[in-house]
Amino acid sequence: MQTKPKLLLPIIVFSQFAGTSLWFAGNAIIADIQPPSSAGFANITSIVQFGFIAGTLIFSLFTIADRYSAAKVFFISSLMGAAANFVLIWLATDPGWLFVLRFITGFFLAGIYPVGMKIAAEHFPKTLGNALGFLVGALVLGTAFPHVLRSQLQGLQWQNVLLSTSILALIGGLLILIFVPHSNSRTHLNFKINTAFTVFKSSNFRAAALGYFGHMWELYTFWAFVPFILTRYNQLNDAHLDIALWSFIVIASGCLGCVFGGIISRRTGSKKVAYYSLFISGICCLLSSAIFHVNENLFLAILLIWGLTVVSDSPQFSTLVAQSAPQQNKGTALTIVTSVGFAITILSIQLLKLVSTDTQQYSLVFLFIGPFFGLLFLRRFSSSKN
Repeated sequence: MQTKPKLLLPIIVFSQFAGTSLWFAGNAIIADIQPPSSAGFANITSIVQFGFIAGTLIFSLFTIADRYSAAKVFFISSLMGAAANFVLIWLATDPGWLFVLRFITGFFLAGIYPVGMKIAAEHFPKTLGNALGFLVGALVLGTAFPHVLRSQLQGLQWQNVLLSTSILALIGGLLILIFVPHSNSRTHLNFKINTAFTVFKSSNFRAAALGYFGHMWELYTFWAFVPFILTRYNQLNDAHLDIALWSFIVIASGCLGCVFGGIISRRTGSKKVAYYSLFISGICCLLSSAIFHVNENLFLAILLIWGLTVVSDSPQFSTLVAQSAPQQNKGTALTIVTSVGFAITILSIQLLKLVSTDTQQYSLVFLFIGPFFGLLFLRRFSSSKN
């Protein structure tokens, strides 16, 4: 089916939002099936990240996103991820099945997030920073969406959160399959197991990728711990913030950061947007040790600024990676960089869990390591357009 260019980006954006709503569905319900703790939030996030890393490694090593129709890969991944999420309705209270099914969901998210970026890169090469701003904004909104389903705003039972996100992901996959033009299968490409690593020979690609890795050290750890940050603030200050609702608002604010960052990138270039976003979120890391002792309005304001800037650099890093990758291996390059980036998130999440307890105020300051090194590496990226 031929889709009008003006409708293509909204369809891709909505489908990305729908598919990635599976990502934090486990985080949104973990307090309903386990006693709330920093370990619970860390572990349920880490197992999805493990699955995503396994998926992206398989996808990149076998160059699936470049050898087969990206639209079909996206649809099949959405279908399988939705199925694993749906089955959790009956098995979520079993710790073993909870981890297995969240791992499977993470595995097939590898065919949604980076493949969605590859589809955007194919259809919007001249305005990629802007397009990816909307696309990663959709990822942010999808990530936050399960939290709003569990908030007082909606108050769904945890089983309905899983049902809603599963149906949404399936719809997103169908929209991509029906309306996005299918790229030609390139199974004739010579399969080389080292393709995923030879892309790092480019100095610009390395600079963009290493900057992205610094960004990832901070991003998902912050997202994973937002509900626990809010919980600890309530405990320490006898406050009554709605944990689920404010988790949604803080994480979802990054959607606006991505969209506006994408629009600004059309004028300033992706490198500047990535640099200043990383700089501001780094400042928030340094301020984090003090946020539990300020008044409620200032606490929420800092969290919102952090939520806005912690991810607004993500689409711009992906743009720099895509622009500096070989044309014939763009999908594989995006996938392997994403895979390594998410491996870094597990280390960061688990380290924060180690320095956090349920009875002591934990420190998020060490997340500054990511922005610090990300800024150093990003300065090495050189391009007349960025």
